[in-house]
Amino acid sequence: MKKLLPVLLALFGTGAGIGAGLMLAPAPPMEEATEVEPATGEEGHGEDSHAAPPAKEDAHAEDGHAAEGTTSEFVKLSNQFIIPVVGQQRVSALVVLTISIEATAGSTEVIYAQEPKLRDAFLRALFDHANIGGFDGNFTEAHRMDVLRRILFESARNALGPRVIDVLVTDIARQDS
Repeated sequence: MKKLLPVLLALFGTGAGIGAGLMLAPAPPMEEATEVEPATGEEGHGEDSHAAPPAKEDAHAEDGHAAEGTTSEFVKLSNQFIIPVVGQQRVSALVVLTISIEATAGSTEVIYAQEPKLRDAFLRALFDHANIGGFDGNFTEAHRMDVLRRILFESARNALGPRVIDVLVTDIARQDS
């Protein structure tokens, strides 16, 4: 009996740990949970290979920027964005983002030429997002990241026009102080 009790406790502890891990695991990302079928017809989203928020899809469809067979290119902005998160009258954290733009073919030079204007628009949007608490708590939650991507997409579209297809957050990190 003395040798059986430690084995039973170890099995019980392992089972409880596995059960707790399954119960507390975060929800699966939206990309894995839903599949997006390429749209056909007038909307022309045949090139979309990732799940995107419905609001963004509708915005793309209204603009009519993508046509069947249109290719896109990715433009990585030259520097990271560093956003201070202010709490209780002091900087409580720094958020570092790397952003890329998916644009229509042949737009790379135009985007690099307009990069100062684009960076200003992104910084304004990111500061506003930080000021409303967008980088507090679990800031990488799917819904919060969708809100951030939508804000960045709208800023890029306002700065560069319909050549912007999507805005990609390729790296994000928060350093608490």
